[in-house]
Amino acid sequence: MHLKNNTEIPIHTEFPNCLEDSWQSFLEENYPYFLIISDEGLDEMQTNFFHLFIIQTLSNKVNVVLTLGQESDVIRVYGYHIHSAYRHQIFFWKRKATVKHYYKTLIENLKECRAKVCLSLSGCSNMDVLAAKVHEKFSQFKKDMEDLRYIICIITCSMVLEMRTQKYMNTTLTLQETEDLTRMYCLSVVFLHHLPLEQRARIRHIDDCWKKEVLRFIQQHKLCEFLVLGHLTTQTSWKMDFSTLPDLSDTLLWKNIAFYYEAENVAGFDLNLGTIISKDYELLWRHITALSESHDIGSSFPLKISSCCFLEKKSSPSKKGITSLLKPGLIPMENSIVNKFAGDILIDLSFLKSDDPVVTSLKKQKDFDELRHWHSGKLLSDDYDRTHADEAAPKDPWVLRNQQKRQSFMQFYGQSLEEGNLSKTIVAQVDPPKKAYADPKKSKTVQKTKAEVIIEENKKRRKTEEEKKEERQWATLSVSIQTKIKENMTSGIKYLEDFLKKCQSTSVKCSAELAAMNVCFSVWTENSRTEGKIGDLNIAVELMRRIHSLIVNYDHLNLLKETEFQQIGQCLLTLGFDNLATSLKFIKVSEDKKKELKRKSSKYALGMGSSRFQLQYMSHFLIRDERKDPDPRVQHFIPDTWQRELLDIVDNNESAVIVAPTSSGKTYASYYCMEKILRDGNEGVIVYVAPTKALVNQVSATIYNRFNKVLPGGLAICGVFTRDFRYDVLNSQILVTVPQCLEILLLSPRRQEWAKKIRYVIFDEVHCLGGEIGAEVWEHLLVMIRCPFLALSATISNPKHLAEWLQSVKVYWRNTETELAKSSSSLLGGAKGKKSARVQNISYKVKLVIHGERYNDLEKHVCSFNRGEFTIHHYHPCAALTVDHLERYGFPLDLSLSPRETVILYDTMVKSRKSWPKANELDPEVFFKDQIVITKTDARRYETKLKEELEMWITNGNKNKAKAVLALLKPQLTTSSETDMKTHFPHFVEKLNQMNKLPALFFLFDVKGVEKLAEEVCTFLERKQSLKRSGQHTEGKPSSKKDSHADKQSSRSKNIKKMEKRAKKIEKATQKFPSDDTKFTHKDEKCFVLEAELDNITKHLDKLSEIPPDCTYANWQTVDNEFLEKVFHRARFVRNNQALKKLVLRGIGYHHTSVEKKARQVVEMLFRKGFIQVVTATGTLALGINMPCKSVVFVQDSVYLDALNYRQMSGRAGRRGQDLLGNIYFLDIPMPKIQKLIKSNVPELRGQFPLSISLILRLMLLASKADDKKDAEAKVLSILKHSLLSFKQPRALEMLKLYFLFSLQFLVKEGYVDRKGNTTGFSGLVTHLHYHEPSNIVLVEFLVKGLFHKLCEPSKIKRSNVFSSDVMETLVLVLAHLFGRRFLPAVNSGRKFYQSKVFLKDLPKDFADALHEYNCKIEENFRQFLKIVSSLADMKQEYKLPLSKFDFSSKKQPDSPLASHLMSCDEGRTAVSPFVCLSGNTEIDLFHAETVDSVILHTIGIKAANIPVFCSKKYDRKGRIMPQNAYILDFYKHGSLVAMEQDNGIHEGEAYYLLKDFSLALQAISVSLRELCDNEVDNVVLAFEQLTTDYWSKLEKV
Repeated sequence: MHLKNNTEIPIHTEFPNCLEDSWQSFLEENYPYFLIISDEGLDEMQTNFFHLFIIQTLSNKVNVVLTLGQESDVIRVYGYHIHSAYRHQIFFWKRKATVKHYYKTLIENLKECRAKVCLSLSGCSNMDVLAAKVHEKFSQFKKDMEDLRYIICIITCSMVLEMRTQKYMNTTLTLQETEDLTRMYCLSVVFLHHLPLEQRARIRHIDDCWKKEVLRFIQQHKLCEFLVLGHLTTQTSWKMDFSTLPDLSDTLLWKNIAFYYEAENVAGFDLNLGTIISKDYELLWRHITALSESHDIGSSFPLKISSCCFLEKKSSPSKKGITSLLKPGLIPMENSIVNKFAGDILIDLSFLKSDDPVVTSLKKQKDFDELRHWHSGKLLSDDYDRTHADEAAPKDPWVLRNQQKRQSFMQFYGQSLEEGNLSKTIVAQVDPPKKAYADPKKSKTVQKTKAEVIIEENKKRRKTEEEKKEERQWATLSVSIQTKIKENMTSGIKYLEDFLKKCQSTSVKCSAELAAMNVCFSVWTENSRTEGKIGDLNIAVELMRRIHSLIVNYDHLNLLKETEFQQIGQCLLTLGFDNLATSLKFIKVSEDKKKELKRKSSKYALGMGSSRFQLQYMSHFLIRDERKDPDPRVQHFIPDTWQRELLDIVDNNESAVIVAPTSSGKTYASYYCMEKILRDGNEGVIVYVAPTKALVNQVSATIYNRFNKVLPGGLAICGVFTRDFRYDVLNSQILVTVPQCLEILLLSPRRQEWAKKIRYVIFDEVHCLGGEIGAEVWEHLLVMIRCPFLALSATISNPKHLAEWLQSVKVYWRNTETELAKSSSSLLGGAKGKKSARVQNISYKVKLVIHGERYNDLEKHVCSFNRGEFTIHHYHPCAALTVDHLERYGFPLDLSLSPRETVILYDTMVKSRKSWPKANELDPEVFFKDQIVITKTDARRYETKLKEELEMWITNGNKNKAKAVLALLKPQLTTSSETDMKTHFPHFVEKLNQMNKLPALFFLFDVKGVEKLAEEVCTFLERKQSLKRSGQHTEGKPSSKKDSHADKQSSRSKNIKKMEKRAKKIEKATQKFPSDDTKFTHKDEKCFVLEAELDNITKHLDKLSEIPPDCTYANWQTVDNEFLEKVFHRARFVRNNQALKKLVLRGIGYHHTSVEKKARQVVEMLFRKGFIQVVTATGTLALGINMPCKSVVFVQDSVYLDALNYRQMSGRAGRRGQDLLGNIYFLDIPMPKIQKLIKSNVPELRGQFPLSISLILRLMLLASKADDKKDAEAKVLSILKHSLLSFKQPRALEMLKLYFLFSLQFLVKEGYVDRKGNTTGFSGLVTHLHYHEPSNIVLVEFLVKGLFHKLCEPSKIKRSNVFSSDVMETLVLVLAHLFGRRFLPAVNSGRKFYQSKVFLKDLPKDFADALHEYNCKIEENFRQFLKIVSSLADMKQEYKLPLSKFDFSSKKQPDSPLASHLMSCDEGRTAVSPFVCLSGNTEIDLFHAETVDSVILHTIGIKAANIPVFCSKKYDRKGRIMPQNAYILDFYKHGSLVAMEQDNGIHEGEAYYLLKDFSLALQAISVSLRELCDNEVDNVVLAFEQLTTDYWSKLEKV
């Protein structure tokens, strides 16, 4: 009621219940993606209502998010999600009558309960009777009062008093006592009306409790108030101010008043109410008296007449826990970064004095040096040094051999990524680089030298010779091509187009096109004559394609003469396009002649207009507007205008944000940029940042394939750096890496000189800025780099905002560079006196390049399964829209129609509105009148006109007509179960194969499901092959003889194994015979027999293993056996390599992050080659991996399938140069979800919370230990000042400053940083484990307390430096709690486990106690900090409600001594919200992380999630403890990945990477402890080293 009257938020209260038709209609019209519903009510009955609501919601294909257990951070809310499935619909519809009956029973029970409560409280069992009395009271009440709070108070109090007078109430309170309580309540309401929130927030906390009879009275009062509010919802005639609705009463204030009149006023402490308060109080009482004429309720004063006490246990106002709080203050620091970043807010904060106990008791730690140990002086390693490297002494032959093999494979892998040989040898320029490309129109005419003239003449001569050669080639091939076109139109045209691609001579190409046109024309006429009706329209399409190509490509070159135009005209006339024929030049036809030709060609005519035919049937074949003039900077294709702009940006050393669809060619600029850096010299470095290791491998392979360069000794072209592998990182010119690893290099004090060599950085898939994990690292990199950059993405909805943010960063660096240049002490690199190459010709401009047009059309299809068959329906994009969506937002920017879909839209609009005024104007034949060639641009213009017209319908009052259009476009589907869809998935793949829609990618979000579906398709093909051998046919239906098939398959496998075993035995036997040809012995005869048997077995095995072409999707024409053998040899040692090979030979593969790298590369290469046609995959494949296909299928709905992932995945469909049309299929996705995916925009990039304690420690380490201090300081300040979250958001920036100060104070108190900002103590160990905050800090806490030394006692039986298995297992247990947290459901499923224990035991008691102490210390530090910074909160906003923005601070404080007395508590309220103070909350509630978000001043902006508290236990939404998965400890005990999947429920591949991640953390701890410890035989160091060795050895075995 409050929100409905005080906000613009749509509030719906018109639905009686969830089973009503009105609610059903609302869901059908709006189709929300999910509803947020509580699964637990205040009592059992309410819980049952919620459960019914959840069941009904899921049955309507709407997902449910539960309110309990929700968590949030700065920009997201996380909750438990229930996915609507087909079984929910079946469950509901089968039990619909039962559900309705149960609902009616619940309603009846509710009425009975309400009657009992009503009877118990009011003495009347009928609510309607009480409601009638309320109505009577309202009719008696004068309507001259507008204050809602006063009206409710008057009616409610008069009702309560009347019920008590008439003895309806079942209460022990006397009438006098009831009147006293009512007077006090009225006074509290008057206080609410007049007192500002600022004063009310100081309300005293009373420990006394209401007596039982008083609590019962309050319940009676609330019942009456509920009835009054219910009546008010029906009142429309009264003009009332609803702004006070959320603040009707204040029980704590009521209790304070009662306490005053009981415990304080009787002692002679009599305080005046104040004039204004008294006046309003008497007004209320007069109105109450007027409504209570039937009985005398006494006067307004005194407020308390009776001697009864309403409260129990009298005492003074409680100040427990408040006076004990320490006086807060910040520890003063002397650091320039702190002053420059947060200096503006420090002046408003309080500081501790130098002699304060907190300052004097700070931990004194040794200074930490990133470079050398503080005692021994030995060099320390950083994160870069600790990464596994494929680098060793160059003389090591084994290492050299491995490097050669790796480079050879990378070139081989790179060749699969690109067509043709793109390898280029780069020669570095000695002179300063010039602009690589100049516009020929602007360049001046220069006299050519004799050498240049000779070169030009040679080029012309070679060109002429090449043309003659191609003419001879065409003369030879022309007959065969024409024959192939006649035999098979599709393959013949493909053969022709392959020839045209290779051919350079335009005259030859023109001749070929003419010949093809004539052949198509003859095939069309013959086909139409044979059929006796309109022939195959595909022939007509190919005929028109040839006509289009001739007119567009060769007419302007004057290669078409009158004869050729006569031929074209004849073709057009025959197709029935006489209007187009007569518009050709050289064609002049009289009317009589036209009629005669029309009569003769009538049997060959298409029977439709030329424009409709082009749009509807030539849809994706329409010619694109492409430039014809080559660009010398690009050798292998002609770039579009927007691509040339990118090349210009690189030439000018500028930065750019590039947003273009997938497969549009935006990455060409990246490789041009690499070439430019290689060409400019040997010193410069370009860094390519990719989001995944798979993409790193792909890009590095492309570089190996593209570039060759002779470099000085020790330098390399390409280097790779990922978390678990590095190669030629610091000595390469092109570094390909992931964001986290580049951050390591840029934040390392040792790598400053290398960082100064960076000339360009390319960020691929930069939309990862909006991701949940690792997004902040992208921000850090973008703001740290000084050089120009290219930021590439296909899915950014707010690119302008992103570009503006990056431009602000570049302005900062421009100013910083200017300041540094002025400083003589900060040279930017290079020898003295020379200008720094790093700052030479750098531009600080950030350009935005947006290209929104996809080269290929995408058409969507939805699939249904009925009676054993899949039906595929075309899904028009406009079917996803609603009239309401169009009215509010218009058409989505990226919702484009194919030309065919524009015709469908037009026809539907005509059908829906018979009297449409613009029907003729927008008819395709009128719109494109006599246009021979309709281009893609023309079709897009027509699409825009139709969209504008449909929007005009809505604007001009034809909403129903527009609604009818959208309804007609929606396909009518039959509902199918997910089980049926998945069971028959192989048949869907087979259907796509029959439709020639392979290769295809099948996306789902379940790793196990990805592998299972691939295996099922393989099994389907094997069964098909088996049935084919036995003479049966599947006919696309599931076999009913699965058992017999399995038996046959098993028998066949056994026979193959026997033969293979016999073959190996024979091979072994023949090797024993001597190869002496001089004598022929009995042994030789036996050898011949064995060899003959072996040959026979080999032939038989080949025959058995041979796969018929219709029982595999593999395209054997695309690769040879040598290529396959090379690929399989690469993957010979991967897990399940035989299963992988079996799938691949059937043309099937799967792809997800848990698959080993080599296995993924096999699938990627063979899919790109076209050998593999079917790949099931998770969403990670869509993140930049080059695997274009003809079709993309969404197999499974998931919460992770959102607008961003949909666009990334669907962008794979449509291979440029191969497919002009991409196909999207929704196999098992609900229609509402499809609509959301199509019409929703991708989320805007607004930034993540960019800071953490570990990051701030790393920044302080860089600033304090760098050689170039000013360079380091500039980087640190750039990270701190330029968060995307705080861009144009000053409050957010202030919040980040506060968190920075909190983190720094924590680091100082814990001894990681001293007061000057220098790193000390174990800061190195914390930074090395920055991936695992706060586990890294807790680990150090355990170390400092000596817990690991207490645990790690060596075995007394064995050698002194070997630890027992018990010690090792306990150590793993502790580390698993810190670095392997993976929780299981609280409900024990009763499963039997075979090798693993599965459930991780609790931490040992001493560790658990230390952890509890740590958490308490953190919470106390955080509370103290919040109290310090509370003065910076925006109190104007704190006094406003969050949604309605109603302000409770506008009132002036009245002169009331009593009010001042009741609201006199100032302590413990500074750092908490004034609203929560009304409930008695104080700063004590800030001691607990779980309550911080509820009570904190929200404008401070810091959340509990930012507190480095380590919660050892996690609870589900019902408060049950969720056990941790013991996979780390289990693997240490048994070393089995199979058990990980079988018992621990983690996929083998995923488990391997999780265990590897743990091993890397273990190694980081071990190395750090060894480097930091002086004692060579320290038990903790030795224990960690033993554990690291043991764990890695177990991991390497699997």
